[in-house]
Formats: sequence, C-alpha cells, structure tokens
Amino acid sequence: MAKKVLVVDDEKLIVKGIRFSLEQDGMEVTCAYDGEEALKLAQETAFDMILLDIMLPKMNGFEVCQAIREFSDMPIVMLTAKGDDMDKILGLEYGADDYITKPFNILEVKARIKAIMRRTSAGEAKADAGKIVESGDLRLDCESRRLFVSDREINLTAKEFDLLELLVLNPGKVYSRENLLNLVWGYEYPGDVRTVDVHVRRLREKIEPSPSEPKYVHTKWGVGYFYQK
Repeated sequence: MAKKVLVVDDEKLIVKGIRFSLEQDGMEVTCAYDGEEALKLAQETAFDMILLDIMLPKMNGFEVCQAIREFSDMPIVMLTAKGDDMDKILGLEYGADDYITKPFNILEVKARIKAIMRRTSAGEAKADAGKIVESGDLRLDCESRRLFVSDREINLTAKEFDLLELLVLNPGKVYSRENLLNLVWGYEYPGDVRTVDVHVRRLREKIEPSPSEPKYVHTKWGVGYFYQK
C-alpha cells in the first residue's frame, strides 16, 4: 500500500519538485500551499508523513503543527529556510519529529522520510505483541500506542511515545542522550542531543505531577535519563 505524504509549502516549484521525486518512489503525494489548507487535509486524511514549511500564509508551520498534535501523532518534518537553531528547537517544542533546513538535497529529504517511516513501521510491528505495561499510576498500551496516567489519557507525539516506551520497558537503566538519540531517532539522524532534552522536558510536562520533581523520568546528572517504577 502506497505511503501517503502531505507536502506543505507556499513555493510551488519546491512542492512540485518534492512531489515528483516522491511519486517516483511510489508514494502518494498530496499538496497544500497555506496553513489552513494543510490543517484541513490533515484532519481528513491519516498521512504517513507531513513535510511542513514554517513560513506559510494564513497559519504558520508552528501553528499547524501544534493544531495537528491536538488530534494526531502522524510524523511531521519541518522545513525551514533559516539555519537558526532556535527555529529548529522551537519546531520540536511544537511537536515536530524532525527538521530539514533549506536549501536541501532532495535525496536527503527522501532518505530522512524513509528512515522515519521505517522506524514508524518497526514501532507498529513491535506494538503488535499487544503488551500493556503498568507502573503505579502509569499504563502504557504498546499495541494502540496510548498512554494513561491515573486513568486519564495523555496525548503523546510519536517520538515522545517511542522515548517513554524505551525507558519504561527498561526500568532503572540509564541511557545517555547520545544513546537515546541513536535508539529513538536512528543512527542516521543528523540532529544533536538537545533534541533529546526538548522531548524529555515536553514529556515531563505531560506526565509528571510536578515536572521539576519527576516521578517517572529521572535525570542521572552527567550521565543521562532513566525510568523509575
């Protein structure tokens, strides 16, 4: 079954180029040229991947990403014309899974898309085991990829879930930020360890009663992060 990709950019030549290249690889590509159109399409279709430009008419990429995260964890890769680190980290804060800086090589874009899709597919295959992990007030359903804390469902992004699942399934094991980057994002991921810190902070804000005094995801100073039952 063809993978469905939504490409969002107000520069039509860029959209045309990406669409042509992805379709050559057998993907089904839908295009949008402003934020409102992108959000509407994302509400109507479960895409396997969204390539989302930051600078868009009507709604910018950050706003679209944040709105999509209210109802879906479909992978989102932000496209930014700026090399500014703040834009990249801000994109992750809003729930993006990855970012690519313009100008980019289309081969890099395709490689990044395929890497994320492979990890997503691997996560779905692993989840088929139907494992449910319960630890105190926390219940992780690996099959449906849903998290409940005190019987209240918490909406996580795909990467937040992958990160928490790895830690929960290996309680007490301390992972360095480099290890987490490799295991959750993949060895081919070009980002840096601050990506891990952003996701851990966002995860704590969602699941911890007091994020500054974590109950579940702990820091081993100078080493990394671990989950405590």
